[in-house]
Amino acid sequence: MPTQAKLADEFGVERGAVRQALRILQSEQLLTNVSKGSPATVAPDLAKTFTGGPGAPPRPTMVELAPRISAAFAAPHVVIDALCLTAVSLTLAVGEPLREIHAGRIKPARVDVRVLLPSRDIPLAFPAPVDASVDGRLQRRWLAQRNAQGQVLRHNLLALRSTHGIDVRVTFRALPFTPPVKLYLLNGTEALIAYYTLMKREEQLEGGPLEMYDAFGTQSLLFSFARETSRRDEAFVEQSQQWFDALWETITTDLTLS
Repeated sequence: MPTQAKLADEFGVERGAVRQALRILQSEQLLTNVSKGSPATVAPDLAKTFTGGPGAPPRPTMVELAPRISAAFAAPHVVIDALCLTAVSLTLAVGEPLREIHAGRIKPARVDVRVLLPSRDIPLAFPAPVDASVDGRLQRRWLAQRNAQGQVLRHNLLALRSTHGIDVRVTFRALPFTPPVKLYLLNGTEALIAYYTLMKREEQLEGGPLEMYDAFGTQSLLFSFARETSRRDEAFVEQSQQWFDALWETITTDLTLS
């Protein structure tokens, strides 16, 4: 990776924001060697031997989601609905089609993205401290990650309006619960689902080490269901879309990323 100074200059942000972003990626095991003194290193990809796409064996989210999102951006009207704990996986996955757009290889006419994230007003089921009596450091860190990733995703997509004249809409709503799964719905034709599998681990936070229950969302195996694959897959895609729409239109609330 470039140095933190170069990343700060490239994206026009403070060095502290770059460090926070790198730490988030390190916590998701996407980067290693994150420190003040040397550039971070991209973690090795252990899943390159698999082939992806509908009907293929499930792969980690960090491997499978990006090519599926890229395929979705080939449509004139891109529609992406996502339900997740943070938007880190989606933000990373959108990077490739954005590069394709900036390179002039693809240009959708319209992009609609809806994202459901947990509300800041609820006690999270996870990540959560093993000792429930400790302070709110973990909740504050999750909230900072949720807001930062959501803001980056929204900024990167909305920038397509001015740079390429693409009609873009990005909307967030808040869930009143912690989602046990992550779900991505692409152009009404494909559903990708992964389970958040909890583990007990210890991490160094501000104020000292903290033992917690957490899940590495980017490494969760992503199962793909496509309408054209089978009637069973078609039904799964339809029911998943109905479920998402029902949440969006009923018990969720407006979400402000701040």
